[in-house]
Amino acid sequence: MPQTIVPGVGSPSFQRFLKELQKLADATPPLIQLYDATFYRQYPSSTVKHDPANPPLFAGTNFVLPSSSSNPQYWAVIGPSNAGKTTFLEVLRGHHMCIPPTARSYPYLSEQNTLLRNHASRSPSAAIHYVGFGDQGGVLGSLGIKGGYMSARYESRKEATDFSVMDYLKGNTELNPYEKVNADQVALQDLTQVIQELKLDNLIDMPVGNLSNGQTRRARIAKALLGKPEVLLLDEPFMGLDPSTRATLSPLLFKLAQASSPRLVLALRPQDPVPDWITDLVYLNPKLQIAAQGEKKKVLVKAGEKKTGEKATASPSVEGGASPSPSAFMKEQKVGEPVVEMKKVVVKYGDREILGSWKKDGTSQRQTFNWTVSKGQRWGVFGPNGSGKTTLISLICSDHPLAYSLNIRMFGRGRLPQLGQPGISIFDIQARIGHSSPEVHAFFPRSLTIRQTIENAWAETFLGTPDLTWERNEIVETVLYWFQEELNPHFKPRDQGKKFDPFWKALDHRSTGWADTLHFRDVSVSSQRVLLFLRAVVKKPELVVLDEAFGGMDAEVRDKCMVFLIEGTRRFSQDYESGGKRMRKLEKADTYDETFGVKITGLANDQALICVSHVKEEVPEVVREWMCLPEAGEGKPVRFGRLKKPLNSDEDGWNEIWGI
Repeated sequence: MPQTIVPGVGSPSFQRFLKELQKLADATPPLIQLYDATFYRQYPSSTVKHDPANPPLFAGTNFVLPSSSSNPQYWAVIGPSNAGKTTFLEVLRGHHMCIPPTARSYPYLSEQNTLLRNHASRSPSAAIHYVGFGDQGGVLGSLGIKGGYMSARYESRKEATDFSVMDYLKGNTELNPYEKVNADQVALQDLTQVIQELKLDNLIDMPVGNLSNGQTRRARIAKALLGKPEVLLLDEPFMGLDPSTRATLSPLLFKLAQASSPRLVLALRPQDPVPDWITDLVYLNPKLQIAAQGEKKKVLVKAGEKKTGEKATASPSVEGGASPSPSAFMKEQKVGEPVVEMKKVVVKYGDREILGSWKKDGTSQRQTFNWTVSKGQRWGVFGPNGSGKTTLISLICSDHPLAYSLNIRMFGRGRLPQLGQPGISIFDIQARIGHSSPEVHAFFPRSLTIRQTIENAWAETFLGTPDLTWERNEIVETVLYWFQEELNPHFKPRDQGKKFDPFWKALDHRSTGWADTLHFRDVSVSSQRVLLFLRAVVKKPELVVLDEAFGGMDAEVRDKCMVFLIEGTRRFSQDYESGGKRMRKLEKADTYDETFGVKITGLANDQALICVSHVKEEVPEVVREWMCLPEAGEGKPVRFGRLKKPLNSDEDGWNEIWGI
């Protein structure tokens, strides 16, 4: 049998040998190839050239994802929230109509000489997996398991469908599974490795319905990796993760990308820093077009030159300095009567401690959870994934069954009747709380229109009839005017010349008929989050609870929401001087509000705020008090503190909260 002789290192023949190997590597067919492709959600009509109900997506797109290369390429998709990043990932996995049909192909999967694991892997649907963390039905729905109501995950009685994390990873999530002949079994070594790398060791016996949002994301990524796809599309993988988990996830993804097991394509939020190991980018613009693609540095330069929208900020920076100007943070809030009182609270699931029962510093004594939130206070609640933040919010909103038995008083009353005092009902609590969270997003009905979603703030249930008055109708109209650009995907602003004022832009489009025809399901995840935020604050509740409410929003949209939260309908103007932008805050103008017919104010002294977040830019600048919960099972005590300045400009304060 002839032997292959490898020439000596450094010889000319060896260099030719390396070049031949490089040619062979580069000759490997690409995994995904788009050549002058245009996509549609429905097959385009031959009689209507420009159908607004079925616009072209990424017209004339050219894109190649190599299966292997001498120079490894690690791709990410960036752009504003309304640029169609999720839609682009759907295109890559074979969704949406391609015109012409041959413009999208998968040469590597159809190559006869390709050594794939099995014949089924040649199908794009089997070889390309998608993991998204936006509108995926919440904790249960995103895991492929249905949940009927928000409090179901906290009930002690376990149903037959309360599968554990281990069952989910192994695929044992059917009540009457049929016997699969020659089915691929999850290798024990792969299962152990994925569980360790994604920090799921302490969660494998927990029902998936009890997972927090960050834990759910890790479980879904683990499940996708065990499927060993050729390509894994991760849509906003860092959303909802605490800083420590986010810091460990990026190196893990890099390790997978280096081994091409699987090949990765990430879609990142505007606020997510692009990982250092990413080499190539696709930059999408709001017109659903590829504005730039290629080497990361060049694309970032081009993306920086694009205008993705006018930025509003609740605290414009002083020109020439990094410190914020005097703002709402500096205003001393008067502390009123308590709205939340928790005393000696302990929450356990079996032997697993979630809240309370922490060890005191330097002692073996146990510390229960005690916390009071009063009117006028602005709280930030922090902690790693699984530390009990979601459980804490569920106790406050009375979605947790233990809210009845624990020593918790809401608005001065307990859930159960006491001597001389009736208990407070769930409807009374929800009427006095404005709540926006991933859980609310998961269970909110998609059939409501945009207007009905905001009006739902005055309803007792998601599908209940709202208690509307003339003034409340005017508030809804004002909100629709002010946020039309963020909520209406067909919004086209007029040219404002050199001066820009979002108030006058809204006046140019006074018609709000679009809010009666567009449904919650018709708008982007960013717009849905804006709607749920507005639903939580417009009724001026005594307690505003924002649990990761700004996740999924662009920075400009997020800052505009914070302006509305803090200052209501106070206006901002933007001057253009010497080719640059400078923010100039205008004083309140009653004529503006008279034009709208109603005045909306920001947070008042008789309101309390609780904000839960893993990102300091998503914490409103009015937050002063903070609490950091320890990771479950560590036994460390809960920590409290007070901020000296807004978190969005206080890196030291952020590090102190997280113990960095």
